[in-house]
Amino acid sequence: MLAVIACNVLEEEVRHLAANCRHIHSLVFLPQGLHNEPARLQRVLQEAVSAAEAEPTVDAIALVYGLCSRGVENLRHERCPIVIARAHDCVTLFLGDKDRYAEYLRQHPGTYWYSPGWIRSQAPPGPERTARLRREYAERFDADEVEYLMEMEAHWIANYNRAAYVGLGVGETAKDKDYTRHCAACLGWDFDLVQGDPALLRALLAGEWDERRFLIVPPGHGIRLTADDAIIRAVPLPPAP
Repeated sequence: MLAVIACNVLEEEVRHLAANCRHIHSLVFLPQGLHNEPARLQRVLQEAVSAAEAEPTVDAIALVYGLCSRGVENLRHERCPIVIARAHDCVTLFLGDKDRYAEYLRQHPGTYWYSPGWIRSQAPPGPERTARLRREYAERFDADEVEYLMEMEAHWIANYNRAAYVGLGVGETAKDKDYTRHCAACLGWDFDLVQGDPALLRALLAGEWDERRFLIVPPGHGIRLTADDAIIRAVPLPPAP
């Protein structure tokens, strides 16, 4: 049986594709945004992995994550293999192939991605995010600090010049696409509507794990970033202290 641990940015899509997978024992969804705190992401994932291994009928664990700021590295598992897509982040899971993602970024290096779950989280750049952050900062800091923090927000946003909307046909609405187009206009960015492909996520949940698309991490091994297009590899971990 397969235990699935996923970011809730992909919750609707995972639930839809897993609906007819009788070999799936459980679906666990973790909060969006943990990749901003890699150490916390690793702790929360480790708790979920350990809980899955404690279930005697579970014999494999699928992570619906990419490398995600390297928060998936060094997870400890002693009984069940972990399976994860070869991906830097969840955009590969939306596009269906790591090579397709790499080619898109080669052509459009300043792209920020919008998706149904990402929009629900109120995380993407745009006027609503800016207004929300200003309110939150104003409740915690004085006026000068608020302006400094908003300048830092504007600084990282300046690295982008394109808003690309992508979905998998689940939970998609015209409103979300219009919202992405609106954010792009407000930011002075280009807009693109990109067709998603559920093949990679479907294969992960179905247990169709070929070596080109997935890494199967044996028990006692951890995940490590590579310097090539394999993206990740499995390495033996030292005994726990």
